[in-house]
Amino acid sequence: MFGLFKKKTEKEKLQEKYQKLMKEAFDLSKSNRSASDSKYAEADAVQKQIDALSN
Repeated sequence: MFGLFKKKTEKEKLQEKYQKLMKEAFDLSKSNRSASDSKYAEADAVQKQIDALSN
């Protein structure tokens, strides 16, 4: 209950975005491979931002 009003850090927001992109890429991989590859590229860019925040 106390976590209800807790603000998310930038890293947590990026991690959620990364997870969402990876799920979309996986779902697209079954039907549209080129769209899936572009989602993976977006997810990779987000992962690089996460790594930059970690360092």
